[in-house]
Amino acid sequence: MLAGITVVDFSRHLPGPFCTMRLADLGAEVMKVETHPSGDPGRTMGPRVGKTGALFLSTGRNKQSIALNLRTSEGKELAFALASQADVVVESFRPGVMKLLGLDYESISEQHPSTIYCSLTGYGQSGSMQQLGGHDLNFQAVSGLLSAIRDEEGRPVVSEVPIADYACGLYAAEQICAALVKRFRTGQGSYLDISAVDALAPWMGMHALFAGIGEEEREVARFFKGHLAYQIFETADGKYVALAALEEKFWLNFCRAVGREDWEGLHGARKEDFPEVFEELKALFLSRIQAEWNELGSEVDCCLTAVEEMDTWLSSTYVKSRQVAVPLPLGEAVLTWQIHSGQESLMRHESSAAPPPVYGAHTREVLTAKLGLSPAELNRLEKNGVIPIG
Repeated sequence: MLAGITVVDFSRHLPGPFCTMRLADLGAEVMKVETHPSGDPGRTMGPRVGKTGALFLSTGRNKQSIALNLRTSEGKELAFALASQADVVVESFRPGVMKLLGLDYESISEQHPSTIYCSLTGYGQSGSMQQLGGHDLNFQAVSGLLSAIRDEEGRPVVSEVPIADYACGLYAAEQICAALVKRFRTGQGSYLDISAVDALAPWMGMHALFAGIGEEEREVARFFKGHLAYQIFETADGKYVALAALEEKFWLNFCRAVGREDWEGLHGARKEDFPEVFEELKALFLSRIQAEWNELGSEVDCCLTAVEEMDTWLSSTYVKSRQVAVPLPLGEAVLTWQIHSGQESLMRHESSAAPPPVYGAHTREVLTAKLGLSPAELNRLEKNGVIPIG
């Protein structure tokens, strides 16, 4: 889909790399510029698989790694030369950093007017919070999303999944593809100011409709939470299932499947209004193991599914039937699973996916192919610490 499109990726951590991985999965040539000698912080941050950070391994496939010392004038010049030839440039530094490096949109677009330049930040390139540091939890909090994710005591919950980071990367990939269509039609490049908070804010659209109008603002939360038929229930083996029979037809199907026709009239009822029925529901689900409930949900159209745990998720029916995950060797006899990008992409088949690159592995190859550097020039750059020895 994006074959022939070149991307120079200066981004780090999660949102930018997730964005460019999706572009790579769609066929784009992604050249990841890593700062020499430190590399992408994701290589060493957080939990590791083997010797490499899971943060990097989960977003690094199908890319080339070019290591350049951006503290040197030659390193900056080489980065500029690569970026000014690219169709797309992606970066995720705080506002102003790329300008200090001479790699900002104005400088690149002067050389290449049709470039699509995407900046990913937490709070955007403008506004009172633009220079503040932040992480996923902060972005969720500022977007309003965190106020809608609460436990039974009403306290906001910290998610194990960095929702804002993934949303930001997804939003960026969408906007880049739209900008490519625009350029195809008009020849014009684009500057994309992508904020993690901006990516999450539209998810609060229904809540915003009720904001500031008294008790009614609770209606969105009441729609999704508190229904007898919209709950997570524990099963006999200590696992969980999700029942989401919001529509009457699903609730009726469930009631009849479990022999509780006396509950049919309770469609739309809330657990606080019928606490005794809620207790009966909990007892009912505790009478069978998760696999039995999951089987019932597959046979009866009632929106009942297992809450998949990660230790069994990879072998679940959905993951296997949709080829959601594929095994990918990472070297050193390490075999891990990669999750495809959700479209008919290069990740559909194991043989077409390239593992996350070794740090700086493609530096000489790319500088030769893209910029025409000779072996002697590459050796000089190595000696001067501009690129890694390799």
